[in-house]
Amino acid sequence: MAENRLQNWEKKSKERQKLYKQYLHRADKNTVLRQLPGFHEEAFSKVDCLQCANCCKNFSPRFKTPDIKRISKHLRMRESAFIETYLKVDEEGDYVLRSSPCPFLGAGNYCSIYDQRPSDCQRFPYTDEDVIIKRQPLTLKNSTFCPITYYVLEKLLEAEKKK
Repeated sequence: MAENRLQNWEKKSKERQKLYKQYLHRADKNTVLRQLPGFHEEAFSKVDCLQCANCCKNFSPRFKTPDIKRISKHLRMRESAFIETYLKVDEEGDYVLRSSPCPFLGAGNYCSIYDQRPSDCQRFPYTDEDVIIKRQPLTLKNSTFCPITYYVLEKLLEAEKKK
């Protein structure tokens, strides 16, 4: 199954949302946290983010104050000009990108501000941290567009079956 796990992953992920939700709700946090580093590494060895970039094409990270300061300095822009040019405030009161795909997504799916990118981008897809359990709606959403999140959830389910 490992070889074809990622075949049709988007379709499979949609079909398995209820199963993922049930699993995340009942999963033992400590067991999951012990398993995540290995599953995270394995997923990244099988998925090339530069071939995908769904996160950069369709969704926005939150831009926190330190991100805005760092990126605007890097771009040699005033913070207010950076915000006015690239950001808007979403329903939750967070700064997010005005448009998609991300304006910093360049040729070959490379990020033009990679070394300065927002902390949300650095941490994405959160498959090596407790966010996967703590923010279940986010994990479920991510599994619909990120093959790494999908892969890690599938590995977690598989490991649970072996118990």
